[in-house]
Amino acid sequence: MPDCYPERRRYPAVPDVQQKDIHQEREIVKNRLTLLVLAGLFAYAGSVTADKTILAGGCFWCMESDFEKLDGVTDVVSGFTGGSLKNPTYNGDHTGHYEAVEITYDPDKISYESLLDYYWVNIDPFDDRGQFCDKGHSYLSAIFVANEKERSLAEQSKKRVIEQFPDKKVVTPILNASTFYPIKGKESYHQDYYKKNPIRYRFYRLNCGRDSRLKEIWGERATH
Repeated sequence: MPDCYPERRRYPAVPDVQQKDIHQEREIVKNRLTLLVLAGLFAYAGSVTADKTILAGGCFWCMESDFEKLDGVTDVVSGFTGGSLKNPTYNGDHTGHYEAVEITYDPDKISYESLLDYYWVNIDPFDDRGQFCDKGHSYLSAIFVANEKERSLAEQSKKRVIEQFPDKKVVTPILNASTFYPIKGKESYHQDYYKKNPIRYRFYRLNCGRDSRLKEIWGERATH
């Protein structure tokens, strides 16, 4: 009786050498794709730029709170700068230092000039004894510049403030940036204090008269 099913065609087996070549080609393609992905990631990371600047404006709790609100600012750290004493501390010795904040920002989103404009309306530039209710050297205002470009921009910014108040003396100095010492260790509770202790922070700020004085100086330009 004849077979009802046609004979199935048999295909020759792929030689081991050919299979090995196919496997190698797949690995090459896979490696190339991986390299392309990594190259894209590195290119993206390289396109993200960040600059830093240091500003002193009295209590660093308030400065940190104010500047962290800005779009383009990625980090604000409280600390000390401007003095010769190494490793100053809040509860210990910080003689000669200013309470200050180190601001990290994306220059593609916010300019250095804009940071300075915002800075002025958040300080009392006429107080030569401190800021608001806090008096003493560590509470004085100051702009710390890292290079000649920043110095030029800071001087232009200060000049505009002087022109706005011809009958007053703007005492905020422009100083060369020096080592910034972040508050750390047992005193790290000062970092983001306004978030960690919101009630105490608001009570301090209100009783210090910071916002009322800013409004008195800057009017509607005051940010609070």
